[in-house]
Amino acid sequence: MFYLLRHAVSVVLLPVTVAIFVPLWIARRYAVPVRWPATPAAFLFVVAGVIVLAVGLWLFAASLSYFFTEGKGTLAPWDPPRRLVVRGPYRHVRNPMIAGVIFILAGEALVLRSIPHGWWAAIFAGLNAIVIPLTEEPLLELRFGDDYREYCRNVRRFVPRLKPWERS
Repeated sequence: MFYLLRHAVSVVLLPVTVAIFVPLWIARRYAVPVRWPATPAAFLFVVAGVIVLAVGLWLFAASLSYFFTEGKGTLAPWDPPRRLVVRGPYRHVRNPMIAGVIFILAGEALVLRSIPHGWWAAIFAGLNAIVIPLTEEPLLELRFGDDYREYCRNVRRFVPRLKPWERS
């Protein structure tokens, strides 16, 4: 039960804040209207946004599931997985949770056709492109050693590979 609570707290504090609370604040702050697409181009933006959002939700949910079942930890930096997870979406991309959240934010920007939301997606992606290599990856390398280094050589940080990586 405590393990489930740890997961719930980390999900609410991190991705829910980034993907729901901040976008709601942005929508209010910049008076972003929620409106039906009036043109074919706007409709295409919405359809593309829904697809991107769905990919992001799948990536996030699948990676969270693997953290829970195999990693025996949470997505929170203060309660990381105890085991290196290299299955499921982790065979395609090293940071599927962050990639998933970036896809979710981009999908929100497209669905809402909102430049401020697009900026938020870009800022979040940029911050993670700086923070992950400087903080998260060195800690993972210390904790998991050669296994993590081999994984990094074969799987990209944010851009998924089409063919899943097979550990040798």
